[in-house]
Amino acid sequence: MPTYEYECQQCGHRFEEFQSITAAPRQTCPEANCPGPAKRLISTGGGLLFKGTGFYITDYRSDGYQKAAKADKDSNSSTASDKKSDGKAKTAKAD
Repeated sequence: MPTYEYECQQCGHRFEEFQSITAAPRQTCPEANCPGPAKRLISTGGGLLFKGTGFYITDYRSDGYQKAAKADKDSNSSTASDKKSDGKAKTAKAD
């Protein structure tokens, strides 16, 4: 459910209201001594919130970082496979 921002037209009080999308806009100011009309404001919206487990800052790395990480991984795996093939060749010569 979104949070809407309102402003009282009489006293200028600004407040936020957590409402359903289908709920009607609030009509009056929530201040005790002010029965003035409230107007819904256009706001920038909220940021994206990640709650719970399973969200990591590294999940959304830049393209440059991801390419460098993949290149590093590929070079490490090819070096490891070279070492394995060298070991097999030495074993074959020893027999």
